[in-house]
Amino acid sequence: MGTLLVKNAAVLVTMDDQRREISDGAIFVRDNVIEAVGKTADLPTTADEVLNLAGHLVMPGLINTHHHMYQTLTRVYPGGQDGQLFEWLTSLYPIWARLQPEMIYVSTLTAMSELILSGCTTASDHLYIFPNGCKLDDEIQAATEIGMRFHASRGSMSLGQSQGGLPPDSVVEDEAAIMRDTRRLIEQYHNYQRHAMLRITVAPCSPFSVTQDLMREAASLARSYKVRLHTHLAENQSDVDFSKEKFGVEPADYAQNVGWVGDDVWHAHCVCLTDHGIGLFARTGTGVAHCPSSNMRLASGIAPVRKMREAGVRVGLGVDGSASNDSSHLLAEARMAMLLQRVAGGPAALSARSTLEIATRGGAAVLGRDDVGYLAPGMSADFIAFNLNQIGFAGALIDPVAALVFCASPQVDYSIINGRVVVREGQLTTLDLGTLIERHNKLSMKLIRDE
Repeated sequence: MGTLLVKNAAVLVTMDDQRREISDGAIFVRDNVIEAVGKTADLPTTADEVLNLAGHLVMPGLINTHHHMYQTLTRVYPGGQDGQLFEWLTSLYPIWARLQPEMIYVSTLTAMSELILSGCTTASDHLYIFPNGCKLDDEIQAATEIGMRFHASRGSMSLGQSQGGLPPDSVVEDEAAIMRDTRRLIEQYHNYQRHAMLRITVAPCSPFSVTQDLMREAASLARSYKVRLHTHLAENQSDVDFSKEKFGVEPADYAQNVGWVGDDVWHAHCVCLTDHGIGLFARTGTGVAHCPSSNMRLASGIAPVRKMREAGVRVGLGVDGSASNDSSHLLAEARMAMLLQRVAGGPAALSARSTLEIATRGGAAVLGRDDVGYLAPGMSADFIAFNLNQIGFAGALIDPVAALVFCASPQVDYSIINGRVVVREGQLTTLDLGTLIERHNKLSMKLIRDE
């Protein structure tokens, strides 16, 4: 891949251990790894490619810790616009039961395009429905083509309505088949090496859609392969009520009972995590993916993020599904996270820089990565650049770092992932976005109308 020099950045936000913000900053990359970070005058002057980023803010790529990318096909579905979580899900399960492999592939490209343009360089996705021959491989193909660093989660649902679960029986799978396919995916795709572009996560969907046996077997399988575990937990009060009614305990204790706490586990949402649950997660190193826009869209509540962080819980940011958020703009999600915590805890509840820390280092910790999340020698060459000379930042350059979160959320001018320029001057370099959007919209209408 050769060498890359980024120079003359108005401000370089390293997010390193000293949280350095370097004026007239520069980064020197060799192949896919950062070799030097500092002032432009102190770094090499030549490289195979040189990007002059005067007037730009450069920072680590943002990290998305929870998503359902196939849901870009069913944004603003009328039947689910005004329901809470369970009503929203039951309105959409019959639509998703018609998914085809091409739809998974194209929707993944669409979601990843939006994520990348909003500053995301590493993303986790939770695919838990596999009708009509759909496979996690369809997402993996898309991620490889677009050039995103990807944590692909093999989700599953096995507890249908006839057994007391929420999803219809038509979209659940046999548990033995789930385990076989999960094992196949780990053995075929998971990369244990540092700077890996692809890793596999074991991810039964939720307490109300899989059995306790599957949760325990999935945890055992994941740990035998030393891969991570992910699921939904305590998303809203109905979720909590289900746990208490079916299992006799609150969600955090349920998670502990089935082996789903530890530094290899992260849970999505945790809106209704109690002080007891927060303490349990802090003691065990269990992580949380915070998804503020989806939580507001479905009226689930406000996750106690400040309390979690003060207790020592690892917290990352997630956009969640594009049919409950209706957007995959990760920087906008960061802004929403900051504002929502202030609604709950006052204007000092979450600062702009703490928000960016959650979106970078926080996400890396949740995903178990030591190679992304900040900029320093030896780290993966994943970073983004925002043009500060635009109307949304006018009058805010006294503190451009805070402006990135307080002001209107822009798209990136540049995105470098694994040392490769994936966005250049605001344009994706790895696919034709217009062609993709047209194809995606046709598939969306076909899915919804069942044509």
